[in-house]
Amino acid sequence: MTRSVSAEDIAAARDAVRDVARHTPVLPSETLSERAGGDVLVKAEALQRTGSFKIRGALSKLASLGPHAADGVVAGSAGNHAQALAFAARVRGVPCEVHMPREAPISKVEGAAALGAVIVQEEGSVDDCVAAAARRAEQAGMAFVHPFDDPDVVAGQGTLGLELLEDVDDLARVIVPVGGGGLVSGVAIAVKSARPSVEVIGVQVEACASFPASLEAGHPVAFDAALTIADGIAVKRPGDLTLALIDRWVDDVVLVGEEEVAEAMVALLEKAKLVVEGAGAVGAAALLSGRVSAAPSGTTVVVLSGGNVDAGLLATVARRHETQAGRRLVLFTRLPDRPGSLAGLLALVGDQGANLVEVEHVREGVDLHVRETAVQLVLETRGRDHAQRVLEALTGAGFDVRVVR
Repeated sequence: MTRSVSAEDIAAARDAVRDVARHTPVLPSETLSERAGGDVLVKAEALQRTGSFKIRGALSKLASLGPHAADGVVAGSAGNHAQALAFAARVRGVPCEVHMPREAPISKVEGAAALGAVIVQEEGSVDDCVAAAARRAEQAGMAFVHPFDDPDVVAGQGTLGLELLEDVDDLARVIVPVGGGGLVSGVAIAVKSARPSVEVIGVQVEACASFPASLEAGHPVAFDAALTIADGIAVKRPGDLTLALIDRWVDDVVLVGEEEVAEAMVALLEKAKLVVEGAGAVGAAALLSGRVSAAPSGTTVVVLSGGNVDAGLLATVARRHETQAGRRLVLFTRLPDRPGSLAGLLALVGDQGANLVEVEHVREGVDLHVRETAVQLVLETRGRDHAQRVLEALTGAGFDVRVVR
């Protein structure tokens, strides 16, 4: 029978991780507090070593191995667990190998390799990589380090909960991202063992929501996960251990959508000045979307569990937000194909105070008169009202303008 996890296990894990893992800060968030209608703090675990909470579980697991750690460790991961285990193994002088999906974010693959891990990229999902790593461990005599379904890993993640108890005197509700369930399990055990009245709510993204059906069925149910911005929690099947722990300790598990996660990432970047990956932002998304409310009294803490996001994805999310907020306008129009036509259009844009970011001639794939050309403009505006004034000025001047997005 699989060993469970107790508050005493988490206290012991604290000693195993404290020399390396940072005690990350809890920070106030006016935006989340106003939107959620209560006092909200964020636990900035994105500032943790290797950029996520995973270093806690990795260090705890290595400590539990004793002399066997010298034979090396192997894991399967989409990135955060890989980087954390690689870092912990380097600190402890242990050989490390990680199996990662070919579609894993480049920054996470390169990050694990830079920390000295041997990288093996596999076809398929994170679950496929975990299975491959388990086979490798058995063949090579290495220690297999599961990303979440391991008592020592869960105990390590629970040290985050101990920090919340120390830092937030009136802690009333904790909102935690859920992938495989190791973090929310450990936090719930640590917090509720000391203060049973504190609510712990897990948040999954709809594209890989394996826990609701599994909790209802009473056993792990595989979920046909889709592509998601929250790749760090894209786990198809809960663990046997973590499912039982969540059923015992966690008050609720709620779901958020892709749009809500993207908006939360931007809000945290703009308002809190924190870079948070999609998986780490789902708790904030739950508050901002109203899927979860702040506690009616006391303090609500949202765990921002990781910040390892590709710069390209972050830029895409930010640009998309600018478009939705009306501060980025993409227009398509036709012009007479003669000298001065484009200059006249751009002069009119400039007169309205819009900033030209990009202009592109479009002559193919569009039904044009032989004496016409088409252009696509990308403009920066000061908001929806300003964007509307730009559109009205262009149409008033006789341009047939279409908003592309």
